[in-house]
Amino acid sequence: MVRTPLTPEERERGERLGVLLREARGSRSMVEVAAGAGLSAETLRKIETGRAPTPAFFTVAALAAALGLSLDDLLRRCAVVPA
Repeated sequence: MVRTPLTPEERERGERLGVLLREARGSRSMVEVAAGAGLSAETLRKIETGRAPTPAFFTVAALAAALGLSLDDLLRRCAVVPA
């Protein structure tokens, strides 16, 4: 299966998601948060660094729950701002 290239907006949204997750994680380790979400630390690392800019909904939902974040808030803060 060939995946279509991401748009600049999709990449930007993924970068914002990574920053928000990193900020919410604070001093907690990547391993601790990833385990709490049922993910590997490598998956969280890829999301936080923008190497996985479009994670699956359930991955984002699990991370939000582990970090005590609202999905509505994440959506608002990651949305592309029109120019």
